[in-house]
Amino acid sequence: MSGNAPWPEGVGRHILDTVDSTNAHAFRMAPQHAGPCWFLAGEQTAGRGRRARAWASPRGNLHATLLLRPTEPAATVALRSFAAALALRDAFVALTGLPGAFALKWPNDVLLNGGKVAGILLESAGAGQGVAQLAIGIGVNLIAAPDASQVEPGALRPVSLLGETGLRVTPEVFLNALAPAYAVWEQIFTQQGFAPLRRQWLGHAARLGQPIRARTGTETREGIFEAIDETGALILRQSHGSVAIPAAEVFF
Repeated sequence: MSGNAPWPEGVGRHILDTVDSTNAHAFRMAPQHAGPCWFLAGEQTAGRGRRARAWASPRGNLHATLLLRPTEPAATVALRSFAAALALRDAFVALTGLPGAFALKWPNDVLLNGGKVAGILLESAGAGQGVAQLAIGIGVNLIAAPDASQVEPGALRPVSLLGETGLRVTPEVFLNALAPAYAVWEQIFTQQGFAPLRRQWLGHAARLGQPIRARTGTETREGIFEAIDETGALILRQSHGSVAIPAAEVFF
């Protein structure tokens, strides 16, 4: 898909200067938006990554959230993190023409030349047993990445698109590639289910078939990254057999 795909029909677009976090802002604005809507902020003052970690949010990087009103059960809704990862990769490839440089790290990071260039954070607001609103938060290191000393030992080095490729892309230009790419995967997901996303994701997965470490709370398991299953769980092959891990931090 080219970087010139039109903005998806029926999807809102709001550009903001400064917010605490685009996910938090999206939830605050949810009562005013019936349909899907993107929020892009020039700067976040309280950006968050997974497990409530701080997310560095300098100007020039992308800080965006897609607000959706999904209708599926919560476990199905969560699979949209894979749609977001695929859309991110499509946007990167459309803008750089470098398909071989980008890989997907379970559960929801995008890698450029083996370093982390983008992350995804899904948050939801409930309605009874279901999900009333879903915020898909996306952070992309377009021009700057945190110093390696700021990430935990063993974690991948942070990289920026500018630093690795020399390409300078504005957040608005990146969003204009990302929104149509996401719309394509959202349609595939709602019409065909998770299977096509799973197949495509595995086709771009980092370290598939290789040894990895998966840390869940206090336990760390080592094994071969075999696949992801139909629930999005990591399948780790160990000496005594394969185990499905629904949530973990993965180290290479």
